[in-house]
Amino acid sequence: MHPLDVLSRMTRDPTKMKIWTRYFDSKLSRSEGRRVPKEASIPNPSLEGIVWASRDAGISKMKREENVSHPSRPYSKEGMLILQTKDALQATRAESKEGVLQSIGLRLRKNFNEAKSDQKQNNNKNTGSRQKLSQRKSFKNKSKSSNRRSKFGR
Repeated sequence: MHPLDVLSRMTRDPTKMKIWTRYFDSKLSRSEGRRVPKEASIPNPSLEGIVWASRDAGISKMKREENVSHPSRPYSKEGMLILQTKDALQATRAESKEGVLQSIGLRLRKNFNEAKSDQKQNNNKNTGSRQKLSQRKSFKNKSKSSNRRSKFGR
């Protein structure tokens, strides 16, 4: 392979924007790879969640690549999202990649908080039914013991 071919493959394509899941991980520090503020990040973000947040931001042209590792983290297959730069900048009304990342991150955080509150509501509903079930079980146990007493004459 010619050295210029290698160089042309290594240079960045300005029409595409790569977004890695680690950019939105609130468990990481900025030096470890997080690129958005804590208010726009969540713990352990998934590629699917980032895709949904991107769609919420109005970005339509995207390609998902799963099980791909970032060059500085070859041990983790985190996955990335490839966006069309022009489409992403227009949809989010941002002027740079950082603005696009923050826009996606804020929507990701909003979706995360909504899912968390829905889960809490569902847990509260389940707690009530558990109480009813436990009361019902205790009622069944009482009826068995009363039958037993009458059977043995006690």
